[in-house]
Parts: sequence; structure tokens; C-alpha cells
Amino acid sequence: MSVTLPAPAKPLPSPAPGPAADEGLARRLRALACTAPLHDLDVRKANLAGEYGIYAMAEVALAAIDLVTLNMDFDTGADHEQIVARLLPRVAAQAPHRPAAEHERVARWVLENLINVGSVDRGFRAIYGTFGPDGVYVRRDYDFKLIEEVPGYGGAVYLRTTDEAVNVLVGALDTDVTSAQIAAEVKLEVLISRGRLADAQLAAEQARYRTVQYAETLRRTLDATRRNVRAVDWLESVPDMIEEALDHVADRYRHENAILTNIRKARDEAEEPDNKRRAAELVDIVKDCIRRHTQLQSRLLDAGPLFRAEQDRQAFAAPAPRSGIDLYGQLVAPVLPLPLAQASRVTDAFFGSAVGLRTPVSVRVTDLVDILLTPPVEREHLGAEMPEPDLIATPDDSRFSEEQLAAAMELLDLPHDAPRRLSGLLAEARRSDPDLPYLVALLAVHAASPAVGTAYRQGEERLLFAVDDGAQLEDPEFGGADLIVGTALLDAAAMIADRTEAA
Repeated sequence: MSVTLPAPAKPLPSPAPGPAADEGLARRLRALACTAPLHDLDVRKANLAGEYGIYAMAEVALAAIDLVTLNMDFDTGADHEQIVARLLPRVAAQAPHRPAAEHERVARWVLENLINVGSVDRGFRAIYGTFGPDGVYVRRDYDFKLIEEVPGYGGAVYLRTTDEAVNVLVGALDTDVTSAQIAAEVKLEVLISRGRLADAQLAAEQARYRTVQYAETLRRTLDATRRNVRAVDWLESVPDMIEEALDHVADRYRHENAILTNIRKARDEAEEPDNKRRAAELVDIVKDCIRRHTQLQSRLLDAGPLFRAEQDRQAFAAPAPRSGIDLYGQLVAPVLPLPLAQASRVTDAFFGSAVGLRTPVSVRVTDLVDILLTPPVEREHLGAEMPEPDLIATPDDSRFSEEQLAAAMELLDLPHDAPRRLSGLLAEARRSDPDLPYLVALLAVHAASPAVGTAYRQGEERLLFAVDDGAQLEDPEFGGADLIVGTALLDAAAMIADRTEAA
């Protein structure tokens, strides 16, 4: 009797063919993430008060990124109002029958959304997944910005586009700047030699974007050096980058001058007006590339002296100033228990140093003569009659009453050795008052990050705290974590010692 053994199971194919393939997928996912804020503009335009469906917001956003990129310089950026003014013709062309005030509102709304005004760090975040070395799927955060506000001279604020915004324009992501610049200019030269001026203009604009991106890389390196010279590798990475960039600028300068000669020849020999116009625009774009490369070369030559100057300045800089004082914890609380004679010495020393110097008023002869010759004004014995103030009672618009606050604080007055779950506190509060659980939940969430230092300085002996241990909250009205709520005792003896020492 023969027994047939089952064939061994074939191993499942790996979901990630390899690190290179997975990295390529991650690059494409990040590229999609960079375009998501532009698509989101067309989705959210329905939330604006009015009929804004006629406007193509993503088109206006690309035009705004283009304008900011081409109007920013190495040291400064683009002016906010100037970008809005240059966006108005494009917005007006989409809806010429609409009022000018609406066109300006659309332009400002698009620009503010590209800056992401209203968020904490004014940036965007996307989540994508990759496979680790062990084949486990890992979710990662990708934080990026499109247009950022940077400080300028005299308190001015400028706009600058990021690498991600430039990559949105040229249709790539994390591309090597040097290789992309060479490829764009070779492509430009081939297109000009073949007479395809329309495609050559697009290639020239992409080459200019790459030039701006190369300058941005150097500018960020120099800015990081000014903040902290130890944060930048000036031993190997930056000198290699500067040497490579200088060789790159020299090669591109010769290459662009040759391209400029060919464009002028094509412009002079062209017979069609459209070709002459495109050739003239190409001449302006390549001239701008040459100007930017010349400016970049001068900054590269100044990078070494700037590093040495910043190294000397930061090495011998004065220590950082002390942080500001806590007026209540370090001045008011220690002084209040003291006798008046001791407290006045502390307050006199503090206010004498805090108020500063008072500039005396200079007396002019003309003012002195007017004061001396002006007859005195008759004054009433009791002074002028004071008008009766018209007082209006402020309405009490608070949601919770004083009785509810007292009941919540009594419920949260827990023994220091017997913490409780938030779910139990909410259930107990709901039995006495249907609105009381909202106040208890608010106080418990606030206690998740207690101000221990402030409570210590203000002399409090008990402090409410809440800790998340991963348990899920089971409640008909609230969701989230089932916090552990308890009371911590502060060291009263140490507080008294600190107050006495401060006094």
C-alpha cells in the first residue's frame, strides 16, 4: 500500500520585492502626499460662503507656488501682497464676471492654505506604509511644507517655497539636484537644436526650478551654521558639497552661455512670430539661470569665511540668559508671610531693578513762559462733580454652576492611596446630575498633564493627576482612554524651606 505525502507548501511571496522597490514605492507615496493639499483645495472650496465652484483652486495654487519660487532670492523671499497681486489676473480670468473683491479673496484663501495658516506648525502631514528589514508593515509619518513664512530684514516676513513645492512643479520627488540640473540643460540644448521651442521653454523653466532648489540647499546649510555650528558637518560633508557645487556652477555657466548663443541664433533666424516670441522668452529664462548661478557662486565662496566667523562667535559667546522669574511663586508667595519691614526691602529691590531708568523731561523756555504767564484757574472747594457711572450687570453665561463645580471637586477629592477609574467617576456623577459627567471629564483630562512646578511654587499640598494605562473607556457618552485618576501629595516641608531660602 503506497502512501502519498502532501507536497510541501510553497512559501508565500514577499510583499516587498526588495529595499530598492519599497523605497521607490515610498517615494511615489510621498509624491502623492505633496499634491494632496492642492487637490484638497478644490474639495474644500464648497465650504466657502458663496458660489466658488467655478474656480479651479489647484490651478491657482500651482501658479502661486510658481510665483513664489521665481520671486524669491537667496537672502530674501517673495512679498505676500505682491504674490496676491500677481495671482489676481489668473483668478479673474477664470470668472471675469465676478467682482474684484471675490477674486482677491480667492487668491488670499489659496495662498493662506498653501502656508497652512491655522495649524500649529503650519505644515502638512501624510501617513504611508513601508516594509521593514524583517518584512513587517510599518506606518510612517511624512511631514512637509509647501510655502513657509521666513523673517527678513527690518521685521518683514517673506514667503519661500520648500523642496517639496518645487518637486510638485517639476513632477519629481527627492531628486538629486546636480543630476537633475544637468539632465534638464542637456534636454534643453537638444530641444533648441531641433527647433522645438515650446518644449524647450518648459525644459528651461524646469532647469530654473532646479537652480532655485540648489541655492535653497546651501541657504539652509548656512542658516543652520548661524544657529549652531556643531549641527553641520564642516569637516567632510559641507566642504565636499561646496567643492562639488563650484564645479557644477562652472560647468553650468559654460553650458548655459552656449545654450544662450543657440537661442539667440534661433530667435534671429525664426520667421514665424510665435517662434520669435518663444525664443525671446527662452533668452530671458536662461539669463535668469545665469544670474542665479552667479549669485550662488558668490555665496559658495563666502561660505568658508562665514563658517570661521560663526565658529569664533559661538565659541566665545556669552552664556544663555536665565529664564524669566515666576512672580507669584518666587516673589509674592515668599513675601506675603514676612513682616512689613522685611518685605519692603525685597519689593524695593525688585521694583528698583524691574522698572528701570526714567528719562527726565527737558524744560523749554517757551513752555516755562506760558506756564508762568497763564492765570490760575479757579477751582471749586470740593472739586468737580463726578458723573454717576452707568453700570450694567454682566450676564452669567457659564455652562456649569458653582454648585456643580463644588460637587465635581468633592467627587475628585480622592484619598492619595486610592485612585479610581474615570468610568466609575462618570457613572457616579451621572447618578446625581446628568450634566455633571461633562465637568468631571473636563477636569480629569486637564489633570492628565498637571502643572507640578506651578502647584509646588504656589504652596499647594495636593495635586490631581490622571494617567492613561491603555484601558478603553466604556461609557455611553464619552470615548477614549479610561484614565486612572488620583491625588498626589506634595512635599510641604520642602516648600516651606524653599520659601524661607528665597526670602
